[in-house]
Amino acid sequence: MLKKLFGKNVTEESFVSPVTGRVVPLEEVPDPVFAEKMMGDGVAIEPSDQTIVSPIDAEVVQVFETKHAIGLKTNMGLELLVHIGLDTVNLKGEGFETFVKVGDKVSAGDRLVRFEKPVIEAKAKSSITPVIVTNFEESDFTLEALFPEQAIAGETQIFQVKKK
Repeated sequence: MLKKLFGKNVTEESFVSPVTGRVVPLEEVPDPVFAEKMMGDGVAIEPSDQTIVSPIDAEVVQVFETKHAIGLKTNMGLELLVHIGLDTVNLKGEGFETFVKVGDKVSAGDRLVRFEKPVIEAKAKSSITPVIVTNFEESDFTLEALFPEQAIAGETQIFQVKKK
């Protein structure tokens, strides 16, 4: 389990899967913005469940109006984007329910969003969910991605970030 570290000097953080499913490299996401890591580095999950949980102890810094993505800031100052599906912004919130607001402190495993996978799969490009660290420079941090066959939301580690 992850320790509560708010306010401490942290040099390494471990991230668990925000949704149950199969972890895949970002390069396999059928969208060049994610596949080419234009927004940052991380992994993606092909969800088999419909609940997104926090992958780490963090502060909620953004809840998109369309509810398709959540921004988190970790103890180490990393900014994390959990983006549910591809082209889901066009759903304008249909099929999504959020459980947090900006400023909330969350722990790994806390529920963030529930989504209707059938709605996303019928009306958007994909339900694949990129989980991306958006603000680190490769010279300051390293990201080690893990690819378990099946990840359990709030439990299975999917990547680790360390300060160099």
